[in-house]
Amino acid sequence: MARKGVSYVTAAQLASMASDPRVAVVDVRDEERICDAHIAGSHHYASDGFADRLPEIAEATRAKETLVFHCALSQVRGPSCARMFLDYLSEAKKESAVKNITVLERGFNGWEHSGRAVCRCKDAPCKGVCS
Repeated sequence: MARKGVSYVTAAQLASMASDPRVAVVDVRDEERICDAHIAGSHHYASDGFADRLPEIAEATRAKETLVFHCALSQVRGPSCARMFLDYLSEAKKESAVKNITVLERGFNGWEHSGRAVCRCKDAPCKGVCS
């Protein structure tokens, strides 16, 4: 399936999409995810090893239609990883339901500062039942 480029979503848009089982949030922060909170239910694939884990990420998200990438501010790591994943899917021969690859505007910091719920569990992956 042909995929368009990477687009952006706001915290409000993500909040309305978050309960949709066809949406996955991909957190690419490195060590700060361990120290800070995260968006409940998000997948964590640190940017420092992201390229090496592309096949694993594709497998974990193959049934999702929309992926929302973010880092702390979504200025460098989040957009870079989203584009890298888009390129990988474009070249991969495996089936994937992914149609939309997006980046969370203002990243995790913007999400948290907007008053959205965060999770402080240490589960990997987060089971999404915390707030």
